[in-house]
Amino acid sequence: MTTTKTDERALAELQREHGAALFHFLLGLTFGDRQRAEDLLQETLVRAWQHPEAFDGPYESMRPWLFTVARRLAIDARRSRLARPPEVSDAGLECAPAGTDTAEAAVAALDVRQAVRALSPEHRSVLVQIYFRGLSVGETAEVLGIPAGTVKSRSHYALRVLSRNLPGYTRRPSRGRTVVGASCL
Repeated sequence: MTTTKTDERALAELQREHGAALFHFLLGLTFGDRQRAEDLLQETLVRAWQHPEAFDGPYESMRPWLFTVARRLAIDARRSRLARPPEVSDAGLECAPAGTDTAEAAVAALDVRQAVRALSPEHRSVLVQIYFRGLSVGETAEVLGIPAGTVKSRSHYALRVLSRNLPGYTRRPSRGRTVVGASCL
């Protein structure tokens, strides 16, 4: 064949005859990365298409030529990947926590502080113990010297006042009621 490009039928035959073996060879060179192995297989076949003189070589089969080209392409691809920053897969991004907007968080914290300051001292003291110090209802009742039922009632009404004073913040349902999310407190 003395044309400038390889005949499509000859290339298809080449792929049928050597494609599977070449793919498995490349799969080993890419440490099992099927996508890279497929890309390198395609690039190897493109090189065969671009170099019709390889078909007229002194060897009985094209397999040695194809494997040599594939190995060199794999080496070049690996060197290229090592020379640049590592790629990030989608899976890693899905698991990564979303970045927080510190300015938005600061504004939210100021809004919550102002809304908590506007509460009555009784309501504020209950919310501080439960949400800021992480105490249980029983522990809060003991610290404040009031019954547990009073702690529950004050926290309920304090959260209702906060939900009215913090419009636009995310609300989450809690047993059929709407309350301001604890993350905002």
